Amino acid sequence: MTQRVAVLGTGKIGEALVSGLLRAGKPAADVLVTARRPERAAELQERYGVEAVSNAEAAKAADTLILTVKPQDMGALLEELAPHVAADRLVISGAAGVPTAWFEERLAPGTPVVRVMTNTPVLVDEAMSVISAGSHAGEEHLLRTEEIFKPVGKTLRVPESQQDAATALSGSGPAYFYFLVEAMTDAGILLGLPRAVAADMIVQAAVGASVMLRDSGEHPVKLREAVTSPAGTTIAAIRELENHGVRAALLSALEAARNRSQELASGGK
Repeated sequence: MTQRVAVLGTGKIGEALVSGLLRAGKPAADVLVTARRPERAAELQERYGVEAVSNAEAAKAADTLILTVKPQDMGALLEELAPHVAADRLVISGAAGVPTAWFEERLAPGTPVVRVMTNTPVLVDEAMSVISAGSHAGEEHLLRTEEIFKPVGKTLRVPESQQDAATALSGSGPAYFYFLVEAMTDAGILLGLPRAVAADMIVQAAVGASVMLRDSGEHPVKLREAVTSPAGTTIAAIRELENHGVRAALLSALEAARNRSQELASGGK
C-alpha cells in the first residue's frame, strides 16, 4: 500500500487498526490519526510514530479515510469533513446502522464509500470484519479495505442489505459469548468451585471449542454429538437448555439486535 491512510476518531478500535497497518508494513509516515483530546493525540504519536492532525487536515492529506467514531457522532464529523473530501478519496465507515447512502448524500458526488462492521477481537488480531461496497465503490476500493482489516483478523464481503444481520451476529457476537461464559462461571460457583478455577475451566473450554470449530471443518452438530454420550452428563444438560428455550432465546436476541440496527439506520435513538 503506497497511499496515505487516516484513522479519524482513534479510540480502541481505531488504534488497533493503526497497529495492524504498521505491523503489515505500512510506513508510519503514511498513517495519520485524529483524536478528540490533545493528550490522546500525543499518546498515539509517541506510541506509534504517526502524525496526529485535525479532521480537516486528514481529509485533505489522506487517500483513505477510516471513520471510527460512534454512530451518534457521525453527523457532526461529516459536517466538518465534507468540504475537504475530494471525490477520489475512499471513505470507510465503521458505524453500526449507518448505510453508505447516508455518506454519499453528504459527500462529493461519486465519492466511494465502503461500510465495515468489525468487532472487539480486533484488539487481539482475531476480528471478523464484514465489508460492503457503496454505489460508487469498486473492486479496487474493496481490496484496499481488505488490506487494512486483514492484519487484525478475517474479512468477509457481503451485500449491504446483510449488514444489519452481520451487526447482530458478528458485531455484537462477542458479547453473547461473554454473557455465556459469565453464566457458566456462576454455575461453576454454584457447584462448589472457586470463581478463579471455574473461570479458567470455562475460558479454556471456549478457546478449545472455538479452535476446533475453526480448524476441523466439522459442523457444530457433529462436534457436539462427539461430546454427548448416551444417558450421560452432557445430554442431561442439553435437555435442560432445550427445556428452558435457550435456542429460541438466542434466535429472538439476534432478531432484536438486527431490528435495533435497522432502527439506527432510520435515525432511531
